Amino acid sequence: MLTAVRGALAFLTRLPVGSDGAAWDAFRATPAAFVVAGYVVGGLAALPLLAPVPVSTAVAGYLVALYLVTGVTHADGLADCGDAAAAHGAAADRREILRDSRTGVGGALALGVALVALALGGLGAAGAGPRVSVRLVLAAEVSAKAGMAALAALGDPGHEGLGSAVVGEASGAALLPAVAVAVPAALAAPSGSGPALLAALLAGPAVALLVGRWATARLGGVTGDAFGAANELGRIAALHAGVIAWTLW
Repeated sequence: MLTAVRGALAFLTRLPVGSDGAAWDAFRATPAAFVVAGYVVGGLAALPLLAPVPVSTAVAGYLVALYLVTGVTHADGLADCGDAAAAHGAAADRREILRDSRTGVGGALALGVALVALALGGLGAAGAGPRVSVRLVLAAEVSAKAGMAALAALGDPGHEGLGSAVVGEASGAALLPAVAVAVPAALAAPSGSGPALLAALLAGPAVALLVGRWATARLGGVTGDAFGAANELGRIAALHAGVIAWTLW
């Protein structure tokens, strides 16, 4: 598992963990490694929310910390999928758009809306106080990574590339350890936040499976860009789901 987690952190973050063929192969065969990486990313990104600064500044710090840790690869995947979603034509035509390094209107709109939605979700979480907001951010990141794990195990691989190198390398049964690893993100919750954390944990996988269905129908299978989109959208959905549940219950 430690080797798989090292591969996951090398794939999902910019942390200097080092990687090699053994780590990459172990990661592809171990969906639970996605989830463990989610704890690392979420924990680091949530640190600014503990700072004694105005809420808006803390949320800005959360966004900066998040993308310093993860880099822009997954956000670029979301932008590419936005361009592909805005295009007409067959799956092969959309895949050509994914290879284009230029960002079109669809990609710019998808990325812009996603960043605004993430910031607003962060503001909503911060309004619940530092203890709850940190747990919500952590649960949202674990949820997004659990969604990627589900997509890797249950999705249909697309054209040859990063997505096809990860999708289908593990069976659906391999998701059981991933679920077990994700459960602690909803345990030992501050008073009254249990339903919020549970809602956050469920949202990421649901969004990832929807992205997988769209990618299969529109791109011919799950690509590396679809993975990135699932991660970014899953995080946003999980954060908002948690905030909504916190507000209502």
